Amino acid sequence: MSISIAVVGAGQFARAFIPLFQAHPGVREVAVAETDPERREAESARHGVTRVFASFEEACASDVDAIALFTQRWTHGPMAVAALEAGKHVYSSVPMAFAEEEIAAIIAAVRSSGRTYMMGETSYYNPAAVYCRARRAEGAFGEIFYSEGDYVHDMDLGFYDAYRYSGGERWRETASFPPMHYPTHALGGVLAVTGSHVTSVSCLGVTDKRGDGVFDREVSRFGNDISNATALFRTADGGVVRTNEFRRVGYPSPVRESRFRFLGTEGSFEQLATESLWQDKEKAVSVEELLRTMPSTGLDDATLADIDPALREAFVSGFAQVHDRTRLPASFAGQPNGHEGSHQFLADDFVTACLTGAQPPVNAWTAARYTLPGIVAHRSALAGGAQLPVPDHGDAPE
Repeated sequence: MSISIAVVGAGQFARAFIPLFQAHPGVREVAVAETDPERREAESARHGVTRVFASFEEACASDVDAIALFTQRWTHGPMAVAALEAGKHVYSSVPMAFAEEEIAAIIAAVRSSGRTYMMGETSYYNPAAVYCRARRAEGAFGEIFYSEGDYVHDMDLGFYDAYRYSGGERWRETASFPPMHYPTHALGGVLAVTGSHVTSVSCLGVTDKRGDGVFDREVSRFGNDISNATALFRTADGGVVRTNEFRRVGYPSPVRESRFRFLGTEGSFEQLATESLWQDKEKAVSVEELLRTMPSTGLDDATLADIDPALREAFVSGFAQVHDRTRLPASFAGQPNGHEGSHQFLADDFVTACLTGAQPPVNAWTAARYTLPGIVAHRSALAGGAQLPVPDHGDAPE
């Protein structure tokens, strides 16, 4: 049994996943859908793709089994619903959606279609999350009562060029994407360890002062002038989670843009840019060597040529010692990897779920728990930090 996949949006991120889908033994064909003719031709030639579509709609109307969305982040919700209603399995880049209503619509479409939905949240396989998930399973934390997840990615370190690449002449309008609407690299890694979900949030935002037309309410299609935001969440297990989404920050995000901290009654884990520590009541031990990823060489220099150097680490980071590579297809050997070793696991999760009917780890219900709290957090920031309830769609059905 095998599936066919149409990759929608032939931008920089897609080129890291097209080879993985092509190499997977459960995929018989990979097609590309892209509205820009030059980009469509260049990327299909780069990967030897023989079937192309001029639009998302063409891909949905075709006989492909699955749609993989690598489009701009505010488009994911409506596209996912349309693809599911067209009878396609859906892999979506993050975030799941931009609005609460879109998240509810995706879950409803998954229920009615019976198709697989998965959000490609890289933090689920972040080495810190993998390590801490194992320590929690063995009881080393005791009770985790406080967690932190930060996504610290300065606009100067690659984001300007990324938005220019995807946004064209009017890129400033969308470069102001509200930080808390992109919460999954911070919150997802925390919830992937604790297994809980958010029940309420209070968030404070910092108004941007750069004055370059980005994070300018008069320019922003989102009416957003917040570039840095901090949220405090209450979780269903009685714990507390704090996350930071920073876009103006003196921090080496290419080294470690997502970082985590878990404090438990018996043990704790803390992480900075270049160090990771496991601590209990007697000692503190560096576990950095377990979590450090080795370079991945699956993408050649020509493929990386037009990717900003500040973003390349996201495309070329391989596995860490804590990753269990034995579960991956043998055909993935030598293929690209990225985002701290997560790409190969994500591609395999999706294809396996489509073929077996089992829920992927980051299914629609889990994706909602990773995404929806950030949407409410941004609303809290606009209300001066008011504590707001966060709806929950429950656990995924078996």
